[in-house]
Amino acid sequence: MKNLLNQFTLKNLSAGGGRILSVDALRGFDMFWIVGGEMIFKSLDKVFQNNTTAWISLQLDHVEWLGFRFYDIIMPLFLFIVGVAMPFSFSKRLAAGDSKIKIMTHVVKRVIILWILGMIVQGHLLSYSIEKLDLYSNTLQAIAAGYFISSLLILYVKAIGQIIATVSLMLIYWLVMAFLPTGETAGIYLPDNNAAIYIDKMLLGSFQDGTTYSWILSSLNFGATTMLGVFAGYLLRSDFTKYRKVGYLLIFAAICYLLAIIWHPVHPIIKHIWTGSFVLYAGSFSLLLLTVFYLIIDVWNLKAWSKFFIIIGANAIVAYVAAHLFDFRHVSDIFIRGLEQYTGNWYDFIRYAGGFLVLFGLLWYMYVRKIFVKI
Repeated sequence: MKNLLNQFTLKNLSAGGGRILSVDALRGFDMFWIVGGEMIFKSLDKVFQNNTTAWISLQLDHVEWLGFRFYDIIMPLFLFIVGVAMPFSFSKRLAAGDSKIKIMTHVVKRVIILWILGMIVQGHLLSYSIEKLDLYSNTLQAIAAGYFISSLLILYVKAIGQIIATVSLMLIYWLVMAFLPTGETAGIYLPDNNAAIYIDKMLLGSFQDGTTYSWILSSLNFGATTMLGVFAGYLLRSDFTKYRKVGYLLIFAAICYLLAIIWHPVHPIIKHIWTGSFVLYAGSFSLLLLTVFYLIIDVWNLKAWSKFFIIIGANAIVAYVAAHLFDFRHVSDIFIRGLEQYTGNWYDFIRYAGGFLVLFGLLWYMYVRKIFVKI
């Protein structure tokens, strides 16, 4: 155990310090579903209308409240991958001579940019109307919160302290949910009556987004989700053998899964309010996906298939923002609109695929020209 904790450090850059292609591919895999994959695969149910495509379509919708489907992994996986990359990027900056203050200054800058981008894509900032503005309502802002919390822990807290802090974030959230009364009682987990939503409405007022998603209290668990990725990142850049890394990642995933199942009866798995059990449950599948990608790409060296996802992931922020601001189907319509009369139920599939290919073409061009937008 002591040897394992010794790997949870930013020191020893040479130990596992090279680029991990599986992380880039997994980022692109996650982004694929956000920027087009969801609707491409959902549209297949209109074509085939069988139990398999109906199940796929169902898995590509979020649960209404309690539970978990495939599409519920997308947002936590995004935060998790941010965490995985942090030990690599921070250790390189420290090795290059950057001070912790300088790194934190850059962190704050990134947080501000992510926050503004989040307000643009989902917070109605471009409506230029104060009545429509939502201050905290987007995945990019959740990433900003998780990234900021994790940055403080990585730079200023030792390994065992990082683990204790991560557990504490989830426990503090749980205690608030359990003991903060939102009416006549506390400990309620209903969509319109729970402590997380109560805090959002109280602090954000008219700037709350009006949904059943919570953000302010949930920021604690955004940090915990990101920290699970950080711990996985420590393992990937450790000096353990590759197969030992795979083993540790699988053990880590199993522990998170079991803890989530045990916790669920008293602290339910709910994505909308990002409960601690949801952090662990989604974290277990994020760890499993990372393990599979790492095993295939970096251990077995089977890389060719991953290039598609790497291209998407190389400019993930561009892909995310562009997909939310522009409907690329209008561009593809120029070339495929006339096919509607011949393609019947396939037309939605063709149209969604066409819109995605327009965006992918832009990302491919940026990739081959080595244009990478960093913030």
